[in-house]
Amino acid sequence: MTGSILTTVIEDNIAILAMDDGRANALGHAMIGEMNAALDRAERDAKAVLIAGREKRFCAGFDLEVMASGPENVRKLVSAGAELLLRLYEYPLPVVIACTGHALAAGGLLLLAADSRIGAEGEFKIGLPEVAIGMTMPIFGLELARDRLASHRLTEAVTQARIYNPVEAVAVGYFDETASATALMATAKARAATLAGLSQPAFAHTKRKERAATIRHIRDTLASDSSTFDGAKPA
Repeated sequence: MTGSILTTVIEDNIAILAMDDGRANALGHAMIGEMNAALDRAERDAKAVLIAGREKRFCAGFDLEVMASGPENVRKLVSAGAELLLRLYEYPLPVVIACTGHALAAGGLLLLAADSRIGAEGEFKIGLPEVAIGMTMPIFGLELARDRLASHRLTEAVTQARIYNPVEAVAVGYFDETASATALMATAKARAATLAGLSQPAFAHTKRKERAATIRHIRDTLASDSSTFDGAKPA
């Protein structure tokens, strides 16, 4: 399936989703919609999912134009983004990310929602800058960070909005490993193939049990917390 901003191919039972909006791969309603459609297809036709970005850009966050267009539009987009992140976090198939470049704000949260994350080596920025740009971190973002990042780095990563290079991002927990730009996709495909070989539905059931408490807390607070989304500056 080919769209203007997301291309999906299935190769050796791996659904490869490549984001490319020609800019920074912002998460807007169109990108979220195409990704959900691709995930629907992957559940039918694949055994693992691999998400990648364009060269030097993975995802720079939510769409700036929407984030500057008024409180109600912000709430709708951030809520849609939260649902996508939760879907990835509890997705029954393994989800691997090949982080091709900068991953900031919602881009950093995509990393936290995946099962395995491999980052390209280079002068790239990885992290959650929300507080630095005047946005209160939503509960769903905080809880994904709490679950996936090293506990002793959580405050600096979230409340202090520290941004990391790829090597630092491994130590903090955004990445599991790094690879050269030329080896990134091959490394990520190999990881996806390994995970695709795990028994189902044992993988899906265990993944959901592992993450049940975090999922439940995010679900229980998402509606009430959405009232804080309208205070966000572009992220």
